[in-house]
Amino acid sequence: MSVGLKISEVAWVYLLSVFVVLYGTRTVGIPRSVMLNGVLIAAAIEFVTVPLAGYLSDIFGRRPLYFFGSVCTIISAWPLFYLVHTGDATVVICTMAVCMSLGHAMLFGPQAAFIPELFGTKVRYSGASLGVQVAAAIGGGLTPMIATSLFASTGRIESVAALMVMLGVITFVATFVAKETYKEHLSAM
Repeated sequence: MSVGLKISEVAWVYLLSVFVVLYGTRTVGIPRSVMLNGVLIAAAIEFVTVPLAGYLSDIFGRRPLYFFGSVCTIISAWPLFYLVHTGDATVVICTMAVCMSLGHAMLFGPQAAFIPELFGTKVRYSGASLGVQVAAAIGGGLTPMIATSLFASTGRIESVAALMVMLGVITFVATFVAKETYKEHLSAM
């Protein structure tokens, strides 16, 4: 379950910071500086949105933030590429910032509490770590390569958007299956 909770978050940030930058520069023809500024501004905004998401998960629960984040990744996959395809610097930078803050931050903020809370005290560290590291290897390591391969073989960016939707659905389902943990005492788990 922890792999499913992590997979969309890590894939989303790597696709936005690696694949989308390459797509924007090589396919759309956007200057690299615009794409990198989009990542930089999005990351700077996440200095606020990631802790905010963690804080909100302490108030409303981990699952609502995870549902929101995974739904945001699902519904923004296609618009992300269409907006990048406009080539307009302001639109591209705003798109990157919104996608990172609503997709990535809403998943990443509560993650440090949510995933370990799913495991009992005797296996908490190894259980959380194993799931997170497997998801990071797949989502962060393989997903940009899979996206590149999909785009190269189909010639259509929609195939990459479909991959992003699939990963978002995996995280949504994992969130649905996971129990809410934010009000439980860690010693009782």
